[in-house]
Amino acid sequence: MAFRLAPTAASEGFRLEAHDSVGSTNALALEHARAGDPGKLWVVSKKQESGRGRRGRAWATPEGNLAATLLLLPGGELRLAATLGFVAGLALADALDAVVPRGRVAVALDGASEGRNRFELKWPNDVLASRAKLAGILLESTMLDGGRFAVAVGIGVNVVAYPEDLPYPATSLQALGANCDAETLFLALSDAWSENARLWDEGRGLSAIRKRWLARAAGLGGEVAVRIDGNVVRGVFETIDEDCRFVIRDDEGSVLTIAAGDVHFGAVASARV
Repeated sequence: MAFRLAPTAASEGFRLEAHDSVGSTNALALEHARAGDPGKLWVVSKKQESGRGRRGRAWATPEGNLAATLLLLPGGELRLAATLGFVAGLALADALDAVVPRGRVAVALDGASEGRNRFELKWPNDVLASRAKLAGILLESTMLDGGRFAVAVGIGVNVVAYPEDLPYPATSLQALGANCDAETLFLALSDAWSENARLWDEGRGLSAIRKRWLARAAGLGGEVAVRIDGNVVRGVFETIDEDCRFVIRDDEGSVLTIAAGDVHFGAVASARV
């Protein structure tokens, strides 16, 4: 099966550029933007040679996994465009729910959340299954002429393989017993993106996105440790605020709002991170 767009995505003017292998789908998408591409372009591949995650970390995409980047030229403020990562998380979780049969991935019952979701969202940019990292999301931007900017919404999913040399648990759809290929998942993702982007509505619907995201949030109400520039803050994950920043109540009862950091849950939060 070849990569293809969902009919809803095609009808809304999205386009598709598919590759057998690329260096980085994000880098390629931003190159297209600087060359004048108008956006609404999906760049996808089942193999990525030089993918990267947050803070410049490597992101491995061996043959059979999914690397997908959506190039957008949004209007409005870059601050609002940054919340597209939450749209991406919801779209991917919805797509996974659509293509992975019930019973193939167990609901997470450990930790503080009620475990209602097979696929949970970890702030700010991960999708978890059975409390292990299944997917990561990376937003990158570039300035264009006339004060405009382009955003590359990168989504990497462990479909058939996952890295084992990480400081946190990771998994893949195959390891979870889910028989789904990258092409099938992307088809569902392109459809789910359209639905969630309409809800986001250029940032005007951010409150609705926030509400949906919290319903899928991993670790909500539980102990967390957040590493911020080498320092670790511990407390209870209370919510995300109206700008989608991470809100915790620390051990002294103070409420802290965090814009960027690495979050650890449960037993890891109690240990040294």
